[in-house]
Amino acid sequence: MSIATLILGQSGTGKTTSLRNLDPAHTLLIQAVKKPLPFRSEGWGWFHKENKPHGNVFVSDNADQIIKMMKGTRRDVIVLDDFQYILANEFMRRVLDKETGNAAFAKYNEIAHNAWSILMAASQLPDHKRVYILGHTQEDENGRVKAKTIGKLLDEKITLEGLLTIVLRTTVINGQYLFTTKNNGLDTVKSPMGLFEADQIDNDLAAVDAAIFSYYGLQETV
Repeated sequence: MSIATLILGQSGTGKTTSLRNLDPAHTLLIQAVKKPLPFRSEGWGWFHKENKPHGNVFVSDNADQIIKMMKGTRRDVIVLDDFQYILANEFMRRVLDKETGNAAFAKYNEIAHNAWSILMAASQLPDHKRVYILGHTQEDENGRVKAKTIGKLLDEKITLEGLLTIVLRTTVINGQYLFTTKNNGLDTVKSPMGLFEADQIDNDLAAVDAAIFSYYGLQETV
């Protein structure tokens, strides 16, 4: 059973930047929307598949393709960026299709199923694999901060955080970009007891990965 972790935060608060210290040789990055990385990448081991035969950056928002890539990669660390756009892109395409009646309502079931399928697959890879799912946040009418989806009809069908054991959230304090590791009573942050000593840690996904690797006693692959 692989370890899947959700990293939540508003745009510009350090989600994608947290990849900066991951080893590209051991990391697969799947982008829902193609965009440049916010740190030195080309020439530093990050290459789009379309440019390099053995590239480690793929662009897809199709659930079946994403699951196939996760299952097929030899790399131990997988990052999905940004999960919200996997949902939103499909929703917007189907809005343009002008679905009506039952078809319009059914799309929420289908989008929810695709989201669920990706999260299930992320937790069902070989034991040594780690999957990091980056996503935006939204605040509900009660002031509770959660993963952003595409509305209440989808939220009624699936609670993304409920499918995972580790949920971190970005925060920026005095210009320092951090992850919070403990729930504040109004968000969905959670982590296993003893995984992180501090309530706030550097937004360094390599350090998070090392902590998870040690905590669960994972074994290196050859």
